[in-house]
Amino acid sequence: LPDGRYVLISITDQGVGIHEDNIPRIFDPYFTTKDSGKGLGLATVYSIVKNHDGHITVYSATGAGTTFTIYLPAAESGAVESMVYEAITEAVKGKILVMDDEEVIREIAGEILEFLGYEVEFAGDGSEAVDLYKKARESGHPFIAMIMDLTIPGGMGGKETLQILREFDENITAIASSGYSNDPIMADYKRYGFSGVITKPYMVSELEKILNEVLVRTVT
Repeated sequence: LPDGRYVLISITDQGVGIHEDNIPRIFDPYFTTKDSGKGLGLATVYSIVKNHDGHITVYSATGAGTTFTIYLPAAESGAVESMVYEAITEAVKGKILVMDDEEVIREIAGEILEFLGYEVEFAGDGSEAVDLYKKARESGHPFIAMIMDLTIPGGMGGKETLQILREFDENITAIASSGYSNDPIMADYKRYGFSGVITKPYMVSELEKILNEVLVRTVT
């Protein structure tokens, strides 16, 4: 950490502890030792601390509990001005549709989006996404954005799905998603009608950033 004043937060438990072989991996996204775990909890903590220019450490011994220590830069003045986009997007928090053929990707995206304060629904392919989008509009509780996988084996991908959706909603906010950064749509997404892009696997900070960017445009 750079020289300066920091706030130190220390959290200690008296649990079973973390095995020494696992300690180097506990902040890795999707790493978990729990049967029902998603491996996003500590990855989220790490992302938040790093995004605030802080640092987090861990000490643990099997059978002797665990201590996490967090260092955050201390404010030099009383009030810290919030970024405008945060206030704007807070006002437009709503429902997001995630379209992806892989269940684990849908689950991870759902965990992140719910953590960020959004409602989430899922579609496994383009046909299901179109049906859900239409039903949401008709119910008066439409989706404020969509995250759409570009490649759906045996089904309709993001490009084709967006073309159909734009026939009855020209103002749709859609984010193209792919694990292939060299996809031509990822390089020139506006040409295909998308509002932004995000690569897989998803990171909390990256998903939050792109949603803030595209949703700000809808209200400014």
